Amino acid sequence: MTVRQFNGKEKAAILLISLGPEKSAEIFKHLNEDEIEELTLQIANMRMISSEEKQNVLENFYQIAVAQEYISEGGIDYAKKILERAVGSDKAVDIINRLTSSLQVKPFEFIRKADPNQLLNYIQDEHPQTIALILSYLNPNQSAQLIASLPPNKQAEVAMRIATMDRTSPDIVKEVEKVLETKFSDVLSQDFTATGGIQTAVDILNSVDRGTEKHIIEELDMIDAELSEEIRKRMFVFEDIVSLDNRSIQRVIREIDNSQWAIALKGASEEVKEVIFTNMSKRLVEMIKEDIEFMGPVRIRDIEEAQQNIVNIIRKLEEDGEIITPRGGAEVIV
Repeated sequence: MTVRQFNGKEKAAILLISLGPEKSAEIFKHLNEDEIEELTLQIANMRMISSEEKQNVLENFYQIAVAQEYISEGGIDYAKKILERAVGSDKAVDIINRLTSSLQVKPFEFIRKADPNQLLNYIQDEHPQTIALILSYLNPNQSAQLIASLPPNKQAEVAMRIATMDRTSPDIVKEVEKVLETKFSDVLSQDFTATGGIQTAVDILNSVDRGTEKHIIEELDMIDAELSEEIRKRMFVFEDIVSLDNRSIQRVIREIDNSQWAIALKGASEEVKEVIFTNMSKRLVEMIKEDIEFMGPVRIRDIEEAQQNIVNIIRKLEEDGEIITPRGGAEVIV
């Protein structure tokens, strides 16, 4: 039997058909409307696919996924060497060429799996602008650990530079990568690369511990009050629970252990306590109030940690579309 050759859209449709409706629906969440429409039409028009054809498409997808993982671990050259051992030289080159033609590998990709403590040794003595550039390319959690480990007098300045960063010349990016012994300078785009910005700063601050977050915001208030206010508008902090509707608050309450509520509310304002208690059962309110009364003194760090854990859960529920957190200037759907 002759195995047909498929174009990119057909392969994507075959992959989604093979994965089944539930997994395909999860993938659709990451696509735009035009892509969803095109793929849905392609799926509807697909003819009978043989098991051998389906297996070829799945194998092709697997090889590209593995190649991308190798690139993330050690760069293009590393991925090519590993793939040559696995599938041969010609096929390895074909996979890499197809991958790099459709995907852009981010600068500083080689340090995305580096230990933050080890990475800190490389960057802590760099200029704040250099640190800001590096953190802008890392994932928010990794950047959060690094910015929290910087000296307090450097944290706010780095956050400010991330927030005000717009476009960075690829020559500058390459130079910084060279200092960090990068393996990725040969695949950088020659166009000016958009990086940093207020949202990047917000993503990082949303991931740091509460104490670091408060310190940076307070410092930014003094350095650039307008920028600080813009960042605040895009963030959700523990005190913003009062802005949630009752349904959302009740959904959050179900996700949080009673002991966590007791610690978090011990250091909360009366307004926050009232909003939370209003949405709890009378019996649960009594239990938490008793816990607060009898737990004795609690370290501020523990209170902040409990509050941050609750905020993280709220942000996760928002990401999953289960609740809506009002943002400054944003229109709330009711």
